[in-house]
Amino acid sequence: MSESLKSILISQATLVNEGESRVADVLIQNGRIAKISDNIEADADKVIDARGLTLLPGMIDDQVHFRDPGLTSKGDIATESKAALAGGTTAFMDMPNVKPTTTTIENLEAKYKIGAEKSWVNYSFYFGATNDNIEELKKVNPRNVCGVKVFMGASTGNMLVDREQALREIFTYSPTLITTHCEDTPMIQAQEAKYREQYGEDVPMEAHPEIRCREACYKSSSFAVDLAKQTGADLHILHLTTAEEMELFEPGPVEGKKITAEACVHHLWFTEEDYATKGAYIKCNPAIKKQSDRDAIRQAVREGRIDIIATDHAPHTDAEKQNKYFTAPSGLPQVQQSLSALLDMVHDGVFDLHTVVQKIAHNVAIRYQIEDRGFIREGYWADLVLVDMNKPHTDDKEHILYKCQWSPWEGHTFKSTVIGTIVSGELKYYQGEFAEFTPGQRLLFNR
Repeated sequence: MSESLKSILISQATLVNEGESRVADVLIQNGRIAKISDNIEADADKVIDARGLTLLPGMIDDQVHFRDPGLTSKGDIATESKAALAGGTTAFMDMPNVKPTTTTIENLEAKYKIGAEKSWVNYSFYFGATNDNIEELKKVNPRNVCGVKVFMGASTGNMLVDREQALREIFTYSPTLITTHCEDTPMIQAQEAKYREQYGEDVPMEAHPEIRCREACYKSSSFAVDLAKQTGADLHILHLTTAEEMELFEPGPVEGKKITAEACVHHLWFTEEDYATKGAYIKCNPAIKKQSDRDAIRQAVREGRIDIIATDHAPHTDAEKQNKYFTAPSGLPQVQQSLSALLDMVHDGVFDLHTVVQKIAHNVAIRYQIEDRGFIREGYWADLVLVDMNKPHTDDKEHILYKCQWSPWEGHTFKSTVIGTIVSGELKYYQGEFAEFTPGQRLLFNR
């Protein structure tokens, strides 16, 4: 796969897009979707016979940690975006808690240069808010930056924003969408002290959802929602994990909402019972909790209280994950498996395929106001993924592309397989092979 293609004809795929399914041809020219029709007669550099395959808009992952710059022993934009490409993701938005932190415009633009050199797929990077960088935050360009990230809870990278006045200023003056990690740090620290007194350093991994407790999640999330209502801020709360938090959000379509919510694939899949076998491999913040919480989040996806599904992809080395509770880092890699996991949920009747497409592509494009992406529409960029809904594949180390070389799904046989991924009109992954590297594009936003 080394050819440079100016035109691609996808023939007789089952398109799943904007609530409808149909068999059609799609002609791609110069990076964009030129025509969608029942039967297209046109010369193209490449014709893909897609009979029996399903064509979806590529996943736009609004929350990843690809570790560039400064934490690249765990992963980097090149390795992790390549894994994302193989998993059917065509764009990502990366978090600011790296080294140096992305908390100045200078550091933000330096990170964009890395993306332009290393990313296989399209990309955007968050500006990180702190207790004291409000003047720098005001300089963020909403046209070419996905959003502002606020850690309203203990996190990697010393970026906790815990002063109410600072939060109020961020919510009042942010020039773009605010995304938040919501956990109450003092409540977590109290729980840590309690468990350390009982177990010393040998705290069982099963205690993680009690330490990163549901009360800490709700206290912080509800405060963020209240603050957004008071200030009129555009707020998007990330990786929600409790049934109680679902009541903070309105059901229904994402259009017109000022306060929205995200769930992550691992919180839709795993439950606290999985700590017994997975241990630190599923330790993440906020924590995976009870099956009743997972079921409530799934219901919230169906109702539209949860508007977006993402990954919070956060690789750590296997050696780091072997540590005891307090030193084993939180986070798990999943961009290569995330779409396959969601398609398993379709097979299992948890969601229908239209809901998945809405939450991983359409709603992300709407909420972030992404320009010309997130839909299979004539004139839009061709960011597409071809999947065989009925071709199983097993997740194993041999095929894992992450730098950390492990996955929380190892050994699981998924019911569907990503066949090909097209990014801005380029066929970059097809039938297990990668094209010669070309960089993705910086996302633009209609703001």
